[in-house]
Amino acid sequence: MSLVWLGWTLVLAFVHLFLTSAACRRQDGVQWATGNRDGEAPHYTGLAARMRRAQANLQETLPIFIGAVLLAHIAGKDGALVAWGAGLYFFGRLIYVPAYAFGWGPIRSLIWGGSMVGLFVVLVGLI
Repeated sequence: MSLVWLGWTLVLAFVHLFLTSAACRRQDGVQWATGNRDGEAPHYTGLAARMRRAQANLQETLPIFIGAVLLAHIAGKDGALVAWGAGLYFFGRLIYVPAYAFGWGPIRSLIWGGSMVGLFVVLVGLI
């Protein structure tokens, strides 16, 4: 089951990348995106800036999550504990996107914490 959560998390990462790009294109335009991007990059504000920060946050933990789930699977330790942790990580990251995009402040941090608990549970399952 943990590999299923990993698969859904990768789909989420792809969708998040698409949503972030769409928000940025609304500010910088297609010409910037399709050009050679010489010069200074656009300064993003509002939704685009929040989506970029949320995406960067995902990129910080996603490699650890991928590695932990794959190691658990290879080691034959991907039982219920790892599956629960992987599911918690996925749902935390899923809810984190709108929480950051809409500026939910302290709630966003709690959601992030929940996803980190999920990642920790996956790592504990490896032991």
